[in-house]
Amino acid sequence: MGRVTLPKSSEAAGTLRTGPADLIIHGDAREVLDRLPADSVHLAITSPPYNVGIRYAGYSDDRAHAEYLAWLRTVWKALYRVLVDGGRFALNVAPTSIKSFRPIHHDLSTDLRRLGFIMRTEIIWYKQTMGRRTAWGSWKSPANPHIIPSWEYVLVFSKGSWRLPGDRTAIDIEGREFQDFSDGHWSIPPERRRNGHPAPFPEALIERLVKFYSYRGNTVLDMFGGTGTVAAVARRTGRHYLYVDTSEEYCAQALARVGASKPPRGAPVAAPIRPVQSQEIGGDA
Repeated sequence: MGRVTLPKSSEAAGTLRTGPADLIIHGDAREVLDRLPADSVHLAITSPPYNVGIRYAGYSDDRAHAEYLAWLRTVWKALYRVLVDGGRFALNVAPTSIKSFRPIHHDLSTDLRRLGFIMRTEIIWYKQTMGRRTAWGSWKSPANPHIIPSWEYVLVFSKGSWRLPGDRTAIDIEGREFQDFSDGHWSIPPERRRNGHPAPFPEALIERLVKFYSYRGNTVLDMFGGTGTVAAVARRTGRHYLYVDTSEEYCAQALARVGASKPPRGAPVAAPIRPVQSQEIGGDA
């Protein structure tokens, strides 16, 4: 296959875009990030593998903890380069296990801040799943009761600046939405339709992040793209998208899903023609 050739910049809803966009990319997260131009992504939203043995297609989720964190640090460092000044990174993560409780959100937020990211906030995503609870530990006894997390975190960071420049005409969040979203406790049920993926995002969660933290015409990235929720919501809300995943199966699902997502009238957001390979992406690192 030949290299993907796209315009270096385009004007979309009053917001300058630089670099490739509107792509489903089959490849390794860090390798693709290394190939993307610097300062070309306005918002990244992702949830990395949790390293708890989940059966993802195309990835082994069972690294030693230190190795896992070291690998993610290389991804975060590569992400920092491609974010624009003021660009945002929303990271969905949750503490893992009960008996082997590991507060991975603390590990990741510490690593990201050491790499230079500004930590803006943490959102509590309340998943409303307690009705299915079974692991009580010691029933009605202080001997060894278990707390079951019914929430996950969305940790939000910026690169360089708190402020993301943009054209006010490219804002699409309504006043009531802004008020609701600025409350950091988000009650959103988890996604029930898994389509072969063990941990998909609900679209409502992603739409809040996209509308709250980006302008129409911005480029939104998910480097652990799964079945394409972030890319589909980005296109549907008039943003450009970059989807990356190591699984051919997930790439194929994302291709169909994003292609079926309809952007607002007049939004110049292209539908993907095919999944591209990471080596087809040219960078300027």
